[in-house]
Amino acid sequence: MKRKINLWEYAETILEHLQRGVLLTSKAGEQVNTMTISWGTLGIEWSKPIFTVFVRENRFTRQLLEQNPEFTINIPVGGCDPKILGICGTKTGRDTDKFHIAGLTQEEPEVVSVPAIRELPLTLECRIVYKQPQDPQAITEENRAAFYPQDVDASFPGANRDYHTAYYGEIVAAYLIEE
Repeated sequence: MKRKINLWEYAETILEHLQRGVLLTSKAGEQVNTMTISWGTLGIEWSKPIFTVFVRENRFTRQLLEQNPEFTINIPVGGCDPKILGICGTKTGRDTDKFHIAGLTQEEPEVVSVPAIRELPLTLECRIVYKQPQDPQAITEENRAAFYPQDVDASFPGANRDYHTAYYGEIVAAYLIEE
């Protein structure tokens, strides 16, 4: 069962959990993937509630978002096994079924085509209304050095030499999955 929520009554909870990690779930065709994120914003733009996510260029999630402009944000209110965020933050969905490995259960969405996740019950369903690749020259030197080091071997897992694309998702549904 899903209980609709007032998004703004949960804003503080959403942002607190974002700092520790939430899941960004995407889907294209029959492929569903989820990844841990801790970068995002919650706000209002164009008079609409927006959740903006930042996804690196080389991520499988970005590939799916480019094929289907919808996503869900899945927030672990009430706690969840910390291994879930670890698995979804270190494995790639290109060749791994993270839902199976992490023991996640897909729930039917209300508006978008991307599922919610039962184990992370606070769900935001989002439809992309704008996207923007980062301009490396507009990032401060301090942040470029800290988050986009170019002097690391690109073949090293987690090298993170690539930049992000910002995806602005209009929040079209917000709810808690309840047993």
